[in-house]
Amino acid sequence: MGQAVDGGELGARKPFQLVKFFSFTSLAVFLVFTLALSWLISNHAKRVLLERSEAYALVVTENLSHQVFQQFVVPTVLQYGKIALRTPEQYQLLDAVVRSATHGMRIQSVTIFDSRENIISYSTITEQIGRRDVGGEEYRRALAGENVSRLLTEGAMWGVLPWVAPGSSTLQTYIPFIQYTPLDDKPDIVMGVIAVNQDLSEEMEEIARFQLWVGLISMLIMSALFVVLRVIVARAEEIMEKRAEERRRLEEQLHQNEKLAALGKMVASVSHEIKNPLGIIRSTAAILGKRLQSLAPGNEHLAEIIVQETSRLDGIVREFLDFARPQTPKLSREPLNEVVGQAAAFVTPELEKSGVELRLELDPALPAFIFDREQIYRALLNILLNAVQAMPEGGKLGVRSRRGTKEDGEKVVILEITDTGVGIPADRRGRIFTPFYTDKHRGTGLGLAIVKNIIAGHRGEIEVASESGRGTTFRIILPLLAT
Repeated sequence: MGQAVDGGELGARKPFQLVKFFSFTSLAVFLVFTLALSWLISNHAKRVLLERSEAYALVVTENLSHQVFQQFVVPTVLQYGKIALRTPEQYQLLDAVVRSATHGMRIQSVTIFDSRENIISYSTITEQIGRRDVGGEEYRRALAGENVSRLLTEGAMWGVLPWVAPGSSTLQTYIPFIQYTPLDDKPDIVMGVIAVNQDLSEEMEEIARFQLWVGLISMLIMSALFVVLRVIVARAEEIMEKRAEERRRLEEQLHQNEKLAALGKMVASVSHEIKNPLGIIRSTAAILGKRLQSLAPGNEHLAEIIVQETSRLDGIVREFLDFARPQTPKLSREPLNEVVGQAAAFVTPELEKSGVELRLELDPALPAFIFDREQIYRALLNILLNAVQAMPEGGKLGVRSRRGTKEDGEKVVILEITDTGVGIPADRRGRIFTPFYTDKHRGTGLGLAIVKNIIAGHRGEIEVASESGRGTTFRIILPLLAT
């Protein structure tokens, strides 16, 4: 049976372990996909920003190229015959045209490269003028007639954090500087390369900040889901453990009931066979005692011993039969306090003999309710006698009745029997309701087992609290049935 219980518990927990595994796996996958989605959203926003910024730069650069050609190249060639930017007058004229064409636009700097060699002929940043071989691949592609853009980034997205140095982002756009001709059939003449720089640091920081917020919110949501899931899993584990414990208890109880049922059949059969011969022996001994009184005076006590012992054996047999064939409660509306008083009156001689003081605390407002008077009387009497036997040197015995309410709201009657006797050791407390278990020299060990069966037959509960050397309390809980 122990292997069956362990196997059943393992089988019950395996599906839950799978659910737990898949729950946490789903949480991890969801977190990864959420972070990936936030990354895709921010990258899409970044791509859209770059496309729009590049389109804006191309429009600005083409307009600038047209303005430079019309307002600088043509007048300069007509006036001076050639372009020489080292001449202050020409440089100032070109600078005025460039700054006028880019005024009010989001342009950081403008650079013009010579077409014959990779050298900066003009720049709004004067320190750049005259530098060679800084155009790179973009310069060569622009000379070939292609519009080229590239994004230069310094720092990282973590620059949006207060304690990290901010980064910078610059979009460089290169277009060929074309000589415009009135005839469409002439090929375009590339006079150089114009490079325009746009500062996109603020826009990229906003995108990085957006990406960071999306990541943080995703982490918070996932953390909240994780906490909720963890609480659910913990609660489910607790429920599973309780159910497993309940299943073990029920299986043990079933196993015990099966053994008791088999034992009960045997006991009932044997008791029935013993009962009739005991009756014959007792009646014969009674007759024999009368004859001995006249034939052999002074020996009649021998027959009395036979009668007493057969009566004791008859009581034992009755206990066996009561345990083996428990009777169905005959329910009727009865006053419990009256039954308690009747049992107390019965044990009064034993109380006086043992020097036990009885104290009754019965709730006078306790209503009559449905129970089997005879069975409850027998159960109460059994507990009272056990309490008296637990106080051989005397003590105090208290019986208290009161109304109560269970956790599920059911109305009940609670009957407590408390003694100041020797108590029950902790290692024996769990076995006192087990059939045939007793620590007395004489007794069947069925008394409390029968009491438990009686209480269970009334859909009630019986509890015990005890401490060695300080006494024991039995608590009987019966449903307060009105009908």
